[in-house]
Amino acid sequence: MDAEILHVLGARPNFPKAAPVIRALDALAIPGLTQQIVHTGQHYDTLMSDVFFADLGLPEPVANLGVGSGSHGKQTGALLAGLEDLIAERRPELVLVYGDVNSTLAAALVCSKMGVPFGHVEAGLRSFDRTMPEEINRIVTDSLADLLFATSPEAIGLLGQEGISPDKVHLVGNPMIDSLFAALPKLDAAAMRARFSLPERYGVATLHRPGNVDDVAAARELVEAVNEVSRMLPIVLPLHPRGRATLAEAGLVATPDLQIVDPLGYLDFMSLVRGAALVLTDSGGVQEETTALKVPCLTARPNTERPITCTHGTNKLVTPATMVAAAKEALSAEAEWPPEGPPLWDGQAGPRIAHVLKRWLAARR
Repeated sequence: MDAEILHVLGARPNFPKAAPVIRALDALAIPGLTQQIVHTGQHYDTLMSDVFFADLGLPEPVANLGVGSGSHGKQTGALLAGLEDLIAERRPELVLVYGDVNSTLAAALVCSKMGVPFGHVEAGLRSFDRTMPEEINRIVTDSLADLLFATSPEAIGLLGQEGISPDKVHLVGNPMIDSLFAALPKLDAAAMRARFSLPERYGVATLHRPGNVDDVAAARELVEAVNEVSRMLPIVLPLHPRGRATLAEAGLVATPDLQIVDPLGYLDFMSLVRGAALVLTDSGGVQEETTALKVPCLTARPNTERPITCTHGTNKLVTPATMVAAAKEALSAEAEWPPEGPPLWDGQAGPRIAHVLKRWLAARR
């Protein structure tokens, strides 16, 4: 019996999570199984998505829905319509969704209403902050999923508390770390220092969360803190299109100490992070990548759905008021990190997911 697995990818954090799963399924060479990628176009800029296909060796998508940007309602509505037509046409055996973006939620809803099984990679993450759109996406997606792949042990307990059957849940590790480890030989921090004329000691920043960039007053406090940290060491800030206008209104301007650049491809960005003395971020994935690389990370958020990065890794939650002091501490301290990363963050999450899927497909057949 022929079977198709459809990977629904919408935004740049999805790509390094999917690549190890796709490679591992290919390696198993399951008879009759084909894989296809659907790119929803939620991130439509070349620097936000296309370059990731090249950097991660992903195959060309079978479809690009091209939904583009917009409000959560408009974007999700366009995703629902596009994915419904595509899934009705292809009738895949299984759909895999990744992370917590609007494409993930839309695919979960479409699959559930059409009776198509789907699995969620990165299940069970919770910030307990329902003002975050991503938190709603996580909760709804997990409640509907047929297979749930958890990246850390606490996710298992949280899913159990929500009444999700343990038979559906699999602790597999973190596929994003698979992509990072696979890329290590290609990461060249020295080349990035030369490209941006950086000294040996420099920082990296990313800012895009709605809570940080949608309100000018909140953004202004954050910009002031980042500017002050940049006086301690030069910072490169690859700026996400989201919030660019608000951050500019809040006073974010390039200075000799703060370089504001366009988004970078996966290999370029991870090369920059690997060589950094400090990272300032509000991204979920960057918290994980800095933990794996043992690079000090300050996360400008009141909470995180990835607490293991704080308890086991290099990450610390900060506010604009505490960021500068935390940066001074991080830059002056002789930090000692655990010799090993979080459980199962060993570069083998993709194969673990692939073997679960192989068993699941065999049971259906």
